[in-house]
Amino acid sequence: MTHGRAAALAVLSPIVICALLSGIHPAYAAAPGDVTADGVRDPQDDASPWGIASGAEWAADYPKFNLALQTVGVRWLRSSYPWHAIQPTEGTWIWRPMDDLVANARANHIHLTAGFGYLATWASADGGTYAFPIKNIQYWRDYVSAMVARYHNDIKYWEVWNEFNGGFAVNATPQTYAELVRETYDAAKKIDPTAKIGVSVANFDVGYLDAAIKAGGADHFDYICVHPYENLAALAEGGEISFLSMAGALRQMLAANKQRTDIPLWITEIGATAPVQPDAAGDRRQAEALAKAYLLSIASGFQRVFWFEARGPSYGKETDFGVIRADWTPRPSYDALKAMIDALGQKPQYLGWLDMDKGGYGFLYRGRNEDVLAVWSPPGTEHKITFPADVGVIDLAGGDSTLRAGQGLTLTGTPLLLTKVPASLARQARDKAGKPFPWGGDYAKAEVVLSRLGAVNVDSGVKQVDLQTTLSVTAGAESWRRTDFTRPEGDGRYVQFRVDPQFVPYGTTNLEITAVVRRAAPETVAGMNIDYESLKGYRGGPNYQEIPGDEQWHELTWKVSDANFVGGWGWNFRLSALGSAGEFDVKEVRVRKSTTSQESKGAADP
Repeated sequence: MTHGRAAALAVLSPIVICALLSGIHPAYAAAPGDVTADGVRDPQDDASPWGIASGAEWAADYPKFNLALQTVGVRWLRSSYPWHAIQPTEGTWIWRPMDDLVANARANHIHLTAGFGYLATWASADGGTYAFPIKNIQYWRDYVSAMVARYHNDIKYWEVWNEFNGGFAVNATPQTYAELVRETYDAAKKIDPTAKIGVSVANFDVGYLDAAIKAGGADHFDYICVHPYENLAALAEGGEISFLSMAGALRQMLAANKQRTDIPLWITEIGATAPVQPDAAGDRRQAEALAKAYLLSIASGFQRVFWFEARGPSYGKETDFGVIRADWTPRPSYDALKAMIDALGQKPQYLGWLDMDKGGYGFLYRGRNEDVLAVWSPPGTEHKITFPADVGVIDLAGGDSTLRAGQGLTLTGTPLLLTKVPASLARQARDKAGKPFPWGGDYAKAEVVLSRLGAVNVDSGVKQVDLQTTLSVTAGAESWRRTDFTRPEGDGRYVQFRVDPQFVPYGTTNLEITAVVRRAAPETVAGMNIDYESLKGYRGGPNYQEIPGDEQWHELTWKVSDANFVGGWGWNFRLSALGSAGEFDVKEVRVRKSTTSQESKGAADP
């Protein structure tokens, strides 16, 4: 036992000390180079962004999938066993499964990041694993202390819970989470001052992080973790700019709360499904999503990204998230991950951007041995580019070819990695680093942004999300979109929108939202609420407005004073027809910055 380990045990309760001493695993004997308070380098101080997250359903497969991940160059795994499995009864500690997980990760040269949670059944309010309050917070302190004392040589990064703002915490509030964060931070740092404590939320819930910090979590975390699944899904409809804005929104929130703005940002879950059985189109879409998730995250300032997941699960919908199928065959997404790691190496550095053929995406990175330019086109478009010299072209399957000088290359929605980037283009990209991205327009100084809906929407700072949930209607030279109540699961009762982040940066609270609408059938009553993203999460009514009963177009306007348009679920506001008897048409939506703070509603003819 090293002096550092003895000191760590000294602050534990006698019960915890006995548990640790009775089951010390040989793999956790201190090794030369362990981090100590006198500044020995952290062996897990690894710049690699390449991570995989594993859920509970398939976590036991790590002996096989860790090897597969190590083979392609994945350096981080997010996985751990919950409190109730490690300490099933008070005073009983079962370490072997977690010991084996940690030892296997080490054997495969993979860094493990773990989480504290959920509740031990004997310590919870109702004998379950999610319901608060904890009977005695000392139980939680002992659990955190025991975990850090046992694994501090191997695990340096610990998340407090998983998606506390989601379905994994019952009877819980931001105040509950803030207390848990404080207790975890203090207990962990007593054992290992070099331990890093992360706060974590489902989706991209900046508002919940803000509330937890204000509730007492300030200055008690070392990194932030988000799970922006919906923001990734929005890329299929051109959501790159909103995705790229996430890191900035987090740093603005930190600044507003007087927290460190350079704190590391992690994405510890993000993913997209593919069909269980091989399917060319479905597999390609997942591979594209995976590539964009890593490329955009690195470009926008996220330090580490964990794709969910290595293998499975399907959740009964004939699709799953894994880069490896249930039969252990690799998916195209696995090949895409390998292709990116091979080209970009373990320390990719974002250098700048290029506007490819006036609309195509281009992101320059310093790769393994040279500059690498990632390129693709927005959905439904193609851009053709040429270069003054030969360049290398790597596709997501790992295929490597040469594009001759002057030869055209057609960009599609599938990312390509270009090597041997001409020096003049690399300089242009570097010169643009830190400047606003060009795609979608410049709305930073605009007074109003809008979208005109029709057979083809015309967007000027507002974009409809999930276009397929509405129907296109054309009459003569005009067209508009109509709610579709026949859609399954009620999807057709919502018309969702996203606003350009330049127009509504974090801190923009007073907005005026106007919809130009009419009844689909004048004799059928129709109307809507507006749901919007606020400082306290998504909010709905009571703000219902009925559309007048005629064939004219009408303007319905709402004013909100607590907006927080960061795209937590991939959208900022929506017209909700849940209370409407009939369908309605939508011709235009507008968003204006308001100087008033009174929330109101009204309707008027244009």
